Amino acid sequence: MHDKILILDFGAQYSQLIARRVREAKVYCELHPFDASDAFIREFAPRGVILSGGPASVYEEATPKAPETVFELGVPVLGICYGMQTMAAQLGGQVENASVREFGYAEVRARGHSRLLEGIQDRINGEKHGLLDVWMSHGDKVTALPQGFRIIASSEASPIAAMADDKRRFYGVQFHPEVTHTPQGKALLERFVLEICGLSGDWSMPNFSEEAIGRIRSEVGAE
Repeated sequence: MHDKILILDFGAQYSQLIARRVREAKVYCELHPFDASDAFIREFAPRGVILSGGPASVYEEATPKAPETVFELGVPVLGICYGMQTMAAQLGGQVENASVREFGYAEVRARGHSRLLEGIQDRINGEKHGLLDVWMSHGDKVTALPQGFRIIASSEASPIAAMADDKRRFYGVQFHPEVTHTPQGKALLERFVLEICGLSGDWSMPNFSEEAIGRIRSEVGAE
């Protein structure tokens, strides 16, 4: 059985793209609703979890939240856009409505040589800071980090454009690495699933199809 990544969907228009990028890294993943049960998540036994973006605001009443089990499994977690915001809010940080909504291209500066972003950049500025071209789509932003986190990227409009707790292997990015408008997004997602989660990248769709057919034949033959 292949190691797996679990993607929890908060309703983002790009959620299927996250799954596509993970599979392009030759890693098996499944996309499930954000309100998946604790029992399902534990039985699924993911090697890592990705929290997608979504249209909600974390400070609204009855807003979608990640199952607490996600943060108790002891596996790496990556929050993207809303996924980063709900991670921050649920772990003790703060999220507020942004005075300036970011939609479209943005330049972010990598900070602190985090495991997630180290060596990943589009260019270097005159002060030797790594810069990334990214795609933003958000009206809220993280304004206070949870305990144990540090800032690993910032933009002019988003001082906390990415955050990390390397000890627990929890990461959040306000931008969307899954879209082609973020040129280094593929490298970022590969860093997360292959290096941080420690997956081997040995999965492929043709092999998966053969395995699925084999399982069905064995089940039918056993009846």
